[in-house]
Amino acid sequence: MDLAQQKDFLRIATVNVNGIRAAYRKGMAEWLAGRDVDILTLQEVRAPDAIVHELIGEGWHILHAEAAAKGRAGVAIASRMKPTDTRIGIGEDYFATSGRWVEADFQLPNGKSLTVVSAYVHSGEVGTPKQDDKFRFMDVMTTRLPQLAAQSDHAVVTGDLNVGHTELDIKNWKGNVKRAGFLPEERAYFDRFFGEEIGWKDVHRGLAGNVPGPYTWWSQRGQAFDNDAGWRIDYHMATPEFAAAAITAVVDRAPSWDTRFSDHAPLVVDYQL
Repeated sequence: MDLAQQKDFLRIATVNVNGIRAAYRKGMAEWLAGRDVDILTLQEVRAPDAIVHELIGEGWHILHAEAAAKGRAGVAIASRMKPTDTRIGIGEDYFATSGRWVEADFQLPNGKSLTVVSAYVHSGEVGTPKQDDKFRFMDVMTTRLPQLAAQSDHAVVTGDLNVGHTELDIKNWKGNVKRAGFLPEERAYFDRFFGEEIGWKDVHRGLAGNVPGPYTWWSQRGQAFDNDAGWRIDYHMATPEFAAAAITAVVDRAPSWDTRFSDHAPLVVDYQL
């Protein structure tokens, strides 16, 4: 069923599920059933393909890239519309089996083409190979984003990009400037993504304005969730015309710590077609 043809907006939701099996045990199915999502992108799926199809269920077209390292990463796109084309990987062999990037192309009711990406950027760790891989991955993103913009009318990269771009994006930013996720060198990539050089737009920030957060991830430690001491590291990053079509962005923050199905909250954006 093509829901996008029955309403005048397209609803795209992204969430790092922190293991899809655990998320479904904790109530993700109920959240999804009540959200009228057209395209759902997932990160840290951490499950075999058969399990992903079984949990998400019928009525969805599912593209899933499992990581070669068992129990790690994994990204997926589930859509009510059938994609016109799909691709797994960001285009560099080094990351071919990392389970961190999938792309699906769609034909919109207005005749325009849309490429949707589910991306899971490395968390990184300062001074380790994990951080080297993170920088290498973002290097490839600087090449891939212009390619996506050139090949489709619209494009949007969604997912856990594991970097807070500005001081508004982390509650306790002063204590994190030397930690992965808020390093000046990492944030410089986002200056390029959202600056004149590449020219994409931060959809959520554009709609929220210059306010703290709204955060999408909270540490499992301490009282981070209860105190809303979070990080805004989950994004919709879109080409300018598609970003301009966004009308609402909502973080589906659980009402309490014990009702969450992940340490990330879904970011749900409606685009006027």
